[in-house]
Amino acid sequence: MTINQRDGKMKLALQMVSGYGGEFKTWRMPGAVADAYTNMDYYVENAKMAEKGKIHTLFIADTPALPNDLSTNSPMHPMDPTIALAAVARETSHIGLVSTYSTTYTEPYNLARTLKTLDIISNGRMGWNAVTTSNHEAAANFGRPLPDRDTRYEMAQEHIEAVQTLWGTFGQDAYIHNQETGEYVDMSKVELANYRGKHYQTRGPLPIPASPQGQPPIFQAGGGDKGLELAGRFASGVYANPFTKEDAKLHRMMLRKSAEAHGRKADDIKMFAGFMFSIGKTKEEAMERRYMMQQFAPKETAHHVEYLGYMVGLGLSVDTIDITKPLPQGLINQMYPSPMDPRSEKAFELLKTGMSVKDVLANGVINYHPVVVGTPEMVADFLEEWYLADATDGFSIVPDSSHDGIKDFVELVVPILQERGLFHTTYEGETLRDHLGVSYEYGLTY
Repeated sequence: MTINQRDGKMKLALQMVSGYGGEFKTWRMPGAVADAYTNMDYYVENAKMAEKGKIHTLFIADTPALPNDLSTNSPMHPMDPTIALAAVARETSHIGLVSTYSTTYTEPYNLARTLKTLDIISNGRMGWNAVTTSNHEAAANFGRPLPDRDTRYEMAQEHIEAVQTLWGTFGQDAYIHNQETGEYVDMSKVELANYRGKHYQTRGPLPIPASPQGQPPIFQAGGGDKGLELAGRFASGVYANPFTKEDAKLHRMMLRKSAEAHGRKADDIKMFAGFMFSIGKTKEEAMERRYMMQQFAPKETAHHVEYLGYMVGLGLSVDTIDITKPLPQGLINQMYPSPMDPRSEKAFELLKTGMSVKDVLANGVINYHPVVVGTPEMVADFLEEWYLADATDGFSIVPDSSHDGIKDFVELVVPILQERGLFHTTYEGETLRDHLGVSYEYGLTY
């Protein structure tokens, strides 16, 4: 498929994380805002910068638990995504607002109410990333055992159905509020949900009118057959984590087939591939950013050296090798990429070139998304290559540090993508559904 056979413009989501960026030591970098976690003014400022760059939507990953050690690291998630997005909604006018909410540890009525309210106050820019939650710490926070995977996905389907049913109980034109006639709501157009599933039951109705986009589009981030099934049935957007262009193409193809299998259009589901970056005026300057992060994280670096060894079949340690030099030829001859980790091939190839262990790690081979460390042109080249190969509909981008990474992407990378005809120059509409280019939806009927 060529660029002209679809709309020709990639979709971009910005992962907001907790306000600092995707690397959890960058809160210590020169110029970083140390209290970004609690500084909502700064959070809003970053959102406004993303909107200036015509980023389609913000994305907040979340889990109802403490996911990482905060003794020296910044958090992975904001204090509360609902409150953060409410603050952003009133200070922005176009950019989408998507957050993760668990289908296992929220009640459909509460979540339906929260999300539809956010959709109203943002004038139709809210989206819901529905995840099943596989975190035992989260389960403990709710005083309930973690259900097995099959049960969680069974619950997820019911939960999404129940939420959407509740969203549709208040008729699209039921909200009259006519001061002259005195008629506020046409109650003949307000119906009970009466959703009765195995795991969730809710009566309704939900007394909230439709937003300009009807209801929030649903996103999904789970993998495997069950994730594909859930996405094909409900999702307008999918956050995916492929590490190679080939894996990304396969995943996108399977998502589109799943959508069609559920009677939907293939184009009604957009895949966002995760992508991380560190930008410098030169490759060397970008690497210096990564070296600084290593300097802030000696314990983590030692662990990463050991894991890098596992990725290529070697026992490596900061105590046994000089990480600033290439591996000895004898070790290079013994290497092989682990079939258990999709990132291993890149690590293997870089080490074979004679690059030092320190430099291989600085190139992000252990990060949870593909990483480009380099110039704005290098970042744009990566995005262009994957997009034109039909590997993805867009990207969920994660700057190493928010304090300058968002601005650099907006001011340095976005213009390159626009000049190449790959990224839009203005928002296509007012709502998140407009930005995604997906069909209008309002409620489910059973």
